[in-house]
Amino acid sequence: MKVIQLHNNEDKLIAKAAKNNREAQHVLYELHAPKMLSVCRYYVKDVHQAEEVMLNGFFKVFKHLRSFKNEGSFEGWIRRIMVREAIAYLRSKKQLEFPVEEVDFKQNSTDSINSNIEVAEIQRLIDSLPEGYKMVFVMYAIEGYKHYEIAEMLKISEGTSKSQLYKARQLLQQKIKDLNKTGYGTN
Repeated sequence: MKVIQLHNNEDKLIAKAAKNNREAQHVLYELHAPKMLSVCRYYVKDVHQAEEVMLNGFFKVFKHLRSFKNEGSFEGWIRRIMVREAIAYLRSKKQLEFPVEEVDFKQNSTDSINSNIEVAEIQRLIDSLPEGYKMVFVMYAIEGYKHYEIAEMLKISEGTSKSQLYKARQLLQQKIKDLNKTGYGTN
């Protein structure tokens, strides 16, 4: 059995794909599409629309592949394109709103929630959040963006990003508590 160095192979694939080699583009797509669909799905509820966002994202990946400088991971570079594509999609559908209201961050929100909730149920709970809350929550808690990065990408203030995250967490905690009381009978 021959051991293949994935990094070198991916670098070669990227170089070929940048020269519009369709086979190399197809291999890169097959390697990264499952993860990128998950990224798009975090933001877009409907799986078919998430697939459309992902495909548009890959179109941009291949169109701008020559601008990838091999600084950082290729997957991370693709992921950023997918996040931006999902944001653009939600904006175009006018589904992205950030209600501004005063928030008391001093409230104790560290209630421990012990639950055996399935991943699909967690995704459903995240999907049920208002779009602004959901977008900031996913970008911060799942993707790992900082508030200043979120603010820049979404064209909002850092304070709005922080308040949207706070409200998303509060709402998710309440939904999980309600789910535990009714669905699982643990409380």
